[in-house]
Amino acid sequence: MGQVKVKTELLQYTSNPEVVVATAAKLCYSDAGIAEIREGVESKDISKFIQKLVDMNHLSPIEHASFTFGVEGVSRSLLAQLTRHRIASFSVKSQRYVRVKDFNYVIPPKIEALGEEAKAEYCRQMETMAGWYRSWVEKLEAGERGNEDARFVLPNAAETKLVMTMNARELMHFFSLRCCNRAQWEIREMAWQMLELVLTVAPALFKNAGPACVRGACSEGRMSCGRADEVRARQKALAEKTTKNA
Repeated sequence: MGQVKVKTELLQYTSNPEVVVATAAKLCYSDAGIAEIREGVESKDISKFIQKLVDMNHLSPIEHASFTFGVEGVSRSLLAQLTRHRIASFSVKSQRYVRVKDFNYVIPPKIEALGEEAKAEYCRQMETMAGWYRSWVEKLEAGERGNEDARFVLPNAAETKLVMTMNARELMHFFSLRCCNRAQWEIREMAWQMLELVLTVAPALFKNAGPACVRGACSEGRMSCGRADEVRARQKALAEKTTKNA
Protein backbone atom coordinates (compact mmCIF):
# COMPACT_ATOMS: atom_id res chain seq x y z
CA MET A 1 0.00 0.00 0.00
CA GLY A 2 1.35 3.41 -0.85
CA GLN A 3 1.43 6.52 -2.99
CA VAL A 4 1.80 6.29 -6.78
CA LYS A 5 2.38 8.82 -9.54
CA VAL A 6 1.54 8.93 -13.25
CA LYS A 7 3.80 6.82 -15.45
CA THR A 8 3.15 6.64 -19.20
CA GLU A 9 4.88 4.42 -21.76
CA LEU A 10 4.51 4.26 -25.54
CA LEU A 11 4.00 0.54 -26.12
CA GLN A 12 3.50 0.49 -29.89
CA TYR A 13 2.77 2.78 -32.81
CA THR A 14 2.25 2.70 -36.56
CA SER A 15 5.59 2.05 -38.25
CA ASN A 16 6.85 5.22 -40.00
CA PRO A 17 3.67 7.11 -39.03
CA GLU A 18 4.49 10.27 -40.98
CA VAL A 19 5.24 8.30 -44.15
CA VAL A 20 1.91 6.48 -43.80
CA VAL A 21 0.04 9.77 -43.33
CA ALA A 22 1.78 11.50 -46.24
CA THR A 23 1.22 8.51 -48.55
CA ALA A 24 -2.48 8.42 -47.73
CA ALA A 25 -2.82 12.17 -48.26
CA LYS A 26 -0.97 12.25 -51.59
CA LEU A 27 -3.02 9.33 -52.89
CA CYS A 28 -6.07 11.61 -52.75
CA TYR A 29 -4.54 13.86 -55.42
CA SER A 30 -2.48 11.45 -57.54
CA ASP A 31 -3.12 8.92 -60.30
CA ALA A 32 0.08 7.06 -59.41
CA GLY A 33 0.17 3.67 -57.70
CA ILE A 34 0.50 3.46 -53.94
CA ALA A 35 3.99 1.93 -54.08
CA GLU A 36 5.17 4.76 -56.33
CA ILE A 37 3.64 7.38 -54.06
CA ARG A 38 5.22 5.82 -50.99
CA GLU A 39 8.62 5.70 -52.69
CA GLY A 40 8.35 9.39 -53.51
CA VAL A 41 7.32 10.24 -49.96
CA GLU A 42 10.22 8.29 -48.46
CA SER A 43 12.75 10.11 -50.65
CA LYS A 44 11.79 13.60 -49.44
CA ASP A 45 11.55 15.68 -46.31
CA ILE A 46 7.81 15.54 -45.69
CA SER A 47 7.63 17.72 -42.58
CA LYS A 48 6.37 20.77 -44.53
CA PHE A 49 3.77 18.64 -46.31
CA ILE A 50 2.52 17.28 -42.98
CA GLN A 51 2.26 20.83 -41.64
CA LYS A 52 0.33 21.84 -44.77
CA LEU A 53 -2.20 19.05 -44.12
CA VAL A 54 -2.75 20.32 -40.60
CA ASP A 55 -3.00 23.96 -41.73
CA MET A 56 -5.56 22.97 -44.41
CA ASN A 57 -7.50 20.98 -41.82
CA HIS A 58 -7.17 17.93 -44.09
CA LEU A 59 -6.99 15.60 -41.12
CA SER A 60 -8.54 12.32 -42.27
CA PRO A 61 -5.15 10.95 -43.53
CA ILE A 62 -3.75 11.56 -40.04
CA GLU A 63 -6.16 8.97 -38.67
CA HIS A 64 -4.11 6.21 -40.33
CA ALA A 65 -1.39 6.55 -37.67
CA SER A 66 -2.19 5.09 -34.26
CA PHE A 67 -0.38 5.02 -30.93
CA THR A 68 -0.78 2.64 -27.98
CA PHE A 69 0.15 3.70 -24.45
CA GLY A 70 0.55 1.86 -21.18
CA VAL A 71 -0.45 3.99 -18.19
CA GLU A 72 0.11 3.26 -14.49
CA GLY A 73 -0.16 5.23 -11.28
CA VAL A 74 -3.42 6.99 -12.14
CA SER A 75 -6.64 7.21 -10.17
CA ARG A 76 -10.11 5.96 -10.93
CA SER A 77 -11.04 9.64 -10.95
CA LEU A 78 -8.81 10.15 -13.98
CA LEU A 79 -10.34 7.13 -15.68
CA ALA A 80 -13.79 8.73 -15.54
CA GLN A 81 -12.44 11.73 -17.48
CA LEU A 82 -10.32 9.74 -19.90
CA THR A 83 -13.09 7.48 -21.16
CA ARG A 84 -15.06 10.52 -22.32
CA HIS A 85 -12.67 10.46 -25.29
CA ARG A 86 -14.76 7.98 -27.21
CA ILE A 87 -12.60 7.67 -30.35
CA ALA A 88 -10.14 5.48 -28.50
CA SER A 89 -9.74 1.93 -27.24
CA PHE A 90 -9.26 1.16 -23.55
CA SER A 91 -8.32 -1.94 -21.57
CA VAL A 92 -8.44 -1.29 -17.83
CA LYS A 93 -7.48 -3.30 -14.77
CA SER A 94 -10.81 -4.60 -13.45
CA GLN A 95 -11.85 -4.09 -9.83
CA ARG A 96 -14.45 -6.85 -10.38
CA TYR A 97 -12.00 -9.60 -11.27
CA VAL A 98 -8.73 -8.37 -9.71
CA ARG A 99 -8.69 -8.40 -5.93
CA VAL A 100 -6.87 -5.42 -4.45
CA LYS A 101 -3.94 -6.79 -2.42
CA ASP A 102 -1.52 -3.88 -2.34
CA PHE A 103 -3.81 -0.86 -2.17
CA ASN A 104 -2.06 1.99 -3.97
CA TYR A 105 -3.53 5.45 -4.27
CA VAL A 106 -2.94 8.93 -5.67
CA ILE A 107 -2.36 11.94 -3.39
CA PRO A 108 -3.54 15.27 -4.86
CA PRO A 109 -0.77 17.93 -4.90
CA LYS A 110 -2.92 20.40 -2.96
CA ILE A 111 -3.15 17.93 -0.08
CA GLU A 112 0.60 17.32 -0.16
CA ALA A 113 1.16 21.09 -0.17
CA LEU A 114 -0.64 21.35 3.19
CA GLY A 115 2.29 19.60 4.85
CA GLU A 116 3.20 16.28 6.43
CA GLU A 117 0.42 16.33 9.01
CA ALA A 118 -2.29 16.72 6.36
CA LYS A 119 -0.65 14.10 4.16
CA ALA A 120 -0.50 11.66 7.08
CA GLU A 121 -4.19 12.24 7.78
CA TYR A 122 -5.03 11.52 4.13
CA CYS A 123 -2.94 8.32 4.18
CA ARG A 124 -4.73 7.17 7.36
CA GLN A 125 -8.06 7.69 5.59
CA MET A 126 -6.83 5.60 2.66
CA GLU A 127 -5.77 2.84 5.08
CA THR A 128 -9.20 2.96 6.72
CA MET A 129 -10.95 2.46 3.38
CA ALA A 130 -8.52 -0.32 2.48
CA GLY A 131 -9.51 -1.97 5.75
CA TRP A 132 -13.20 -1.65 4.88
CA TYR A 133 -12.47 -3.28 1.53
CA ARG A 134 -10.57 -6.20 3.06
CA SER A 135 -13.33 -6.70 5.60
CA TRP A 136 -16.03 -6.89 2.94
CA VAL A 137 -13.92 -9.22 0.80
CA GLU A 138 -13.65 -11.57 3.76
CA LYS A 139 -17.39 -11.40 4.47
CA LEU A 140 -18.26 -11.97 0.83
CA GLU A 141 -15.61 -14.63 0.25
CA ALA A 142 -18.17 -17.43 0.08
CA GLY A 143 -20.06 -15.69 -2.71
CA GLU A 144 -19.12 -15.58 -6.38
CA ARG A 145 -16.64 -12.75 -7.12
CA GLY A 146 -17.13 -11.13 -3.72
CA ASN A 147 -14.58 -8.42 -4.58
CA GLU A 148 -16.95 -6.99 -7.20
CA ASP A 149 -19.20 -5.83 -4.36
CA ALA A 150 -16.42 -5.08 -1.88
CA ARG A 151 -14.99 -2.54 -4.35
CA PHE A 152 -17.90 -0.18 -3.66
CA VAL A 153 -16.06 1.17 -0.60
CA LEU A 154 -12.87 1.96 -2.55
CA PRO A 155 -12.20 5.68 -3.19
CA ASN A 156 -11.66 7.59 -6.43
CA ALA A 157 -8.03 7.86 -5.32
CA ALA A 158 -7.49 4.12 -5.87
CA GLU A 159 -4.84 3.40 -8.49
CA THR A 160 -5.71 1.83 -11.80
CA LYS A 161 -3.67 0.71 -14.80
CA LEU A 162 -4.69 0.78 -18.43
CA VAL A 163 -3.70 0.35 -22.06
CA MET A 164 -5.06 2.95 -24.46
CA THR A 165 -4.91 3.37 -28.24
CA MET A 166 -5.73 6.55 -30.16
CA ASN A 167 -5.17 7.62 -33.73
CA ALA A 168 -3.10 10.75 -34.34
CA ARG A 169 -6.09 12.95 -35.12
CA GLU A 170 -7.82 12.06 -31.85
CA LEU A 171 -4.54 12.53 -30.01
CA MET A 172 -4.32 16.08 -31.34
CA HIS A 173 -7.82 16.72 -30.01
CA PHE A 174 -6.91 15.08 -26.71
CA PHE A 175 -3.81 17.26 -26.32
CA SER A 176 -5.78 20.42 -27.15
CA LEU A 177 -8.07 19.72 -24.19
CA ARG A 178 -5.94 17.91 -21.66
CA CYS A 179 -2.60 19.76 -21.96
CA CYS A 180 -4.48 22.97 -21.15
CA ASN A 181 -3.91 24.48 -17.71
CA ARG A 182 -7.67 24.40 -17.26
CA ALA A 183 -7.60 20.58 -17.38
CA GLN A 184 -7.54 18.63 -14.10
CA TRP A 185 -3.96 18.27 -12.85
CA GLU A 186 -3.66 14.47 -13.09
CA ILE A 187 -4.89 13.99 -16.63
CA ARG A 188 -2.90 17.08 -17.65
CA GLU A 189 0.31 15.48 -16.38
CA MET A 190 -0.50 12.28 -18.27
CA ALA A 191 -1.24 14.25 -21.46
CA TRP A 192 2.10 16.08 -21.36
CA GLN A 193 3.91 12.77 -20.85
CA MET A 194 2.07 11.32 -23.84
CA LEU A 195 2.87 14.37 -25.97
CA GLU A 196 6.56 14.01 -25.21
CA LEU A 197 6.46 10.35 -26.24
CA VAL A 198 4.76 10.92 -29.60
CA LEU A 199 6.92 13.93 -30.42
CA THR A 200 9.92 11.61 -30.20
CA VAL A 201 8.61 9.27 -32.93
CA ALA A 202 6.49 11.67 -35.04
CA PRO A 203 7.83 15.22 -34.57
CA ALA A 204 6.31 16.62 -37.76
CA LEU A 205 2.85 15.32 -36.90
CA PHE A 206 2.80 16.73 -33.38
CA LYS A 207 5.00 19.78 -33.82
CA ASN A 208 2.20 22.17 -32.88
CA ALA A 209 0.15 19.81 -30.72
CA GLY A 210 -1.06 21.04 -27.37
CA PRO A 211 -3.68 23.47 -26.08
CA ALA A 212 -5.13 26.11 -28.39
CA CYS A 213 -2.79 28.83 -27.07
CA VAL A 214 0.17 26.97 -28.62
CA ARG A 215 -1.23 27.74 -32.08
CA GLY A 216 -2.95 31.07 -31.43
CA ALA A 217 -5.47 32.56 -29.04
CA CYS A 218 -6.66 30.78 -25.92
CA SER A 219 -9.97 28.97 -26.46
CA GLU A 220 -11.08 29.31 -22.83
CA GLY A 221 -12.23 32.92 -23.08
CA ARG A 222 -12.87 34.45 -19.67
CA MET A 223 -11.82 31.16 -18.07
CA SER A 224 -8.29 31.47 -19.46
CA CYS A 225 -5.45 30.72 -17.04
CA GLY A 226 -3.64 33.84 -18.30
CA ARG A 227 -0.37 31.91 -18.70
CA ALA A 228 -0.32 31.31 -22.45
CA ASP A 229 3.31 32.40 -22.82
CA GLU A 230 4.36 29.87 -20.19
CA VAL A 231 2.45 27.06 -21.94
CA ARG A 232 3.89 27.97 -25.35
CA ALA A 233 7.40 27.97 -23.91
CA ARG A 234 6.85 24.54 -22.35
CA GLN A 235 5.56 23.05 -25.60
CA LYS A 236 8.37 24.62 -27.64
CA ALA A 237 11.04 23.33 -25.26
CA LEU A 238 9.51 19.86 -25.39
CA ALA A 239 9.42 19.87 -29.20
CA GLU A 240 13.04 21.02 -29.41
CA LYS A 241 14.15 18.45 -26.84
CA THR A 242 12.52 15.51 -28.57
CA THR A 243 13.76 16.62 -32.01
CA LYS A 244 17.35 16.63 -30.74
CA ASN A 245 16.94 13.22 -29.15
CA ALA A 246 15.17 11.66 -32.14
